[in-house]
Formats: sequence, structure tokens, C-alpha cells
Amino acid sequence: QVQLQESGGNLVQSGGSLRLSCAYSGIDYSRYCIGWFRQVPGKEREEREGVAAIDSDGSTNYADSVKGRFTISLDNAKSTVYLQMNSLKPEDTAMYYCAAHRFCTPWDASTVSYWGQGTQVTVSS
Repeated sequence: QVQLQESGGNLVQSGGSLRLSCAYSGIDYSRYCIGWFRQVPGKEREEREGVAAIDSDGSTNYADSVKGRFTISLDNAKSTVYLQMNSLKPEDTAMYYCAAHRFCTPWDASTVSYWGQGTQVTVSS
């Protein structure tokens, strides 16, 4: 049984930092890409924005809106993927979901195989 468990969401001021964690289990990471999406109120699940993804070789991709501010990394020994978020902006406010899919490209919510339950990030101005 595949499980993705997010943690680390919080309320933070604009310009601040947060680190999200996604602990995964039941998945052969060598065959999957794991990463993050975010969803704001009024958007459907299929409209979640792909934020960042990383494969087992360490190759990454990022949404243009977060490049230079967010960094995704993985710790295979801990079966955990991290999203370090710096220089946070109010527009980064969203529910952040960990996801797993066979491919990192395209990193599209409509094709994701597995989802976590989400963790809320709120950035105040």
C-alpha cells in the first residue's frame, strides 16, 4: 500500500521560509517520480499546480513561479522528499500535496498515480 505523508505546513510571514517533508512508503522509488503540487480554493484537483518534482537520479524540475526560491531534495535513507521554500510570498499560500507518478515530465495533476493528504501553507503579507 502506497502512503505519502506530508508535514511542515504552517503560517509564515512574507519573506520567510518553510520546509515541507513527504515521507513515502510502499513504493519503489527507483520507478517513480515524487514531488509537490499545490491547490488554492476554487480550483479542482486536476487543476493543482505542479510545483517541483525529483526522480531517483536526482533530476529535478520546477514551476517557473518557484524557480530560485524553492528547492526539492530527497533522502533515500529516510524515504523522505523535502521542499525547502524560501522568500515566500502571499501567492504561495495553498494546500501543498505530495504526489508520486511514473514520470516527472509532464508533472501534471491529471496523471498523478498517488496523492498525500496535504499540508497547509499560509503566507501573510
